Amino acid sequence: MELLSVNVGRPKAVEYSDAPAGTGIDKQPVEGPVRVTAPGPKGVSGSGLAGDAICDLRHHGGYDQAVYAYAREDLDVWERELGRPLSCGVFGENLTTSGVDVNGAKIGERWRIGPDLVLEVTSGRIPCRTFQGHLDEKGWMKRFTRQCAPGAYLRVIEPGEIRAGDTVEIVRRPEHEVTVALYFRAVTTEQELLPRLLAAGDALHPEATERAHTYVAKYAQHSGH
Repeated sequence: MELLSVNVGRPKAVEYSDAPAGTGIDKQPVEGPVRVTAPGPKGVSGSGLAGDAICDLRHHGGYDQAVYAYAREDLDVWERELGRPLSCGVFGENLTTSGVDVNGAKIGERWRIGPDLVLEVTSGRIPCRTFQGHLDEKGWMKRFTRQCAPGAYLRVIEPGEIRAGDTVEIVRRPEHEVTVALYFRAVTTEQELLPRLLAAGDALHPEATERAHTYVAKYAQHSGH
């Protein structure tokens, strides 16, 4: 399992984003080491990667979405599906991996990349209008949702420098069943799965935890309990 590419984006004004600074979704592979640290809270801080722009702090970035990873294998599937080449970073991912089951990763799973960096899986990526505009594919959000290969958001547990070619090692894998793919289904098309996300405990993205608790409370109320 290895890191094929480390990708960062620069701010760019585009018509499909209403963020004042534009978007940093068009991420490009970089050579040499990139420092990765915990960025700070959502709404205030952006990416965990040095030199990487996140322009819409309302929906992206912060501690629990510090790093976004996507598997090269899934990009290859989309290449065949869309009939066009897809370069590493094209989905806005910071890390393009090889040999890592990103969507089968469990919430709370920890990856060591290179000698020092340790990341923890928190959630899956939810497609947005900016993503659709960037790829310029008709009905993209629905197609991406149907595929259920969202890639993973991660928080920084131990900071470090990484570069393309670094080894990715799973150093902790929780016992529960909550994978990135299950998370994605629960928060998009199958809300009845939301209670199952709570098995991931504190590792789960706080927004998903709140959503799951709200669903459980509503269901219990309707059941008369």
